[in-house]
Amino acid sequence: MPQKLPEIKVGVLGATGYIGAPYRAEMRACEGVRMVALCARRQDLLAAAAADDGAELATSDWRAVVEHPDVNYVVVGTPDALHHEAVMAAAAAGKHLFCEKPVGLNAAEAREMRDAYQAAGNLAHFVPLWTRWSPAFVKAREIVRSGAIGEVKVVNYRWHNPRPAQMALTWRDDPKLSSAGTIADVGSHAYDTVRWILGEDCRRVLTHADTITPARFDIGDVNLTEALERAAAGLTGRTRKGGTPDYAAIAWEFERGAVGSFVLSHAPYLRRGLVPELELHGTEASITVDRFHGKVTRGLPDNSVEVMHEVPPGGFDIGNRFKQWVIPALREVMRGARQEDVDVPSLVDGYKAQLFTDAALESSRRGNWVELAEEEQVI
Repeated sequence: MPQKLPEIKVGVLGATGYIGAPYRAEMRACEGVRMVALCARRQDLLAAAAADDGAELATSDWRAVVEHPDVNYVVVGTPDALHHEAVMAAAAAGKHLFCEKPVGLNAAEAREMRDAYQAAGNLAHFVPLWTRWSPAFVKAREIVRSGAIGEVKVVNYRWHNPRPAQMALTWRDDPKLSSAGTIADVGSHAYDTVRWILGEDCRRVLTHADTITPARFDIGDVNLTEALERAAAGLTGRTRKGGTPDYAAIAWEFERGAVGSFVLSHAPYLRRGLVPELELHGTEASITVDRFHGKVTRGLPDNSVEVMHEVPPGGFDIGNRFKQWVIPALREVMRGARQEDVDVPSLVDGYKAQLFTDAALESSRRGNWVELAEEEQVI
């Protein structure tokens, strides 16, 4: 007789935003998942979201969602600065958790959240570091872990996510709400990808970071979806420069001696698809990962080059992420598996990414190398 699926009763914070809306659509498509309560600042969008989900509660009070007696799974998709208090309350209430990255404003917050969930009993906690499931990166990890390129000595990564020059400002440009702009947004993904492939952490970083996009239009409280739509339609009015980095070049050293660099950008000038995203250079061979064209390529010491593996080009749309990974992982824990034994990114990985984010941002301010020290490197 088939085992009955544990019912997942969801409360979403940040329900109507750029990430909240697609996450809700993915969850609605999952068997045994019921959307119970939604929270958002934008009341003009909230009623429609609740109707789409069949949610019984739609509110601007996040505590009402976390404390709702029917909610057993809290999804936190709010701006970075609004994560910590809600996550700590969810841990105290005994609720399973999905928390968007970066998980907090800094490593101190991230560590408190990690510790709260580790002390709260066997609660699931998932951080959406999605690149771990992009097929080209999965293949690259297999190659590196097999020893086929020898000991990795140099790692270079370019993560460019260009946004239109005429796009309006969003909360990501506000240092009161954003952990570190582009460094935290795409840098969390990029750093986690590399530490997941190598199986080791970064030791220290040296950063140049800046806001290189000119002043943008300030049209008030809009989410990224709205900002992109309005950019396409054309904007006029008051402008000001964003307050967080939209470009960073980061030199890094890893625990076992590998060196290399990151280039992270949301600026409109750095475009995808011209060169591979990731280069891994080992003592025996090198590989590059090009999600845009769907190729993993190997280079040998004689300078010969061959495409080792091909996947569908793009690599950014990986299907219904909740159906494939998030909900199955949650159900494993609900059925009794230990969270640490479920192979998904968690608040532990979110904390590691935050250590990198903090160190990179601090290095850009100081102009020198900054160590990633687990307990000391807290900004």
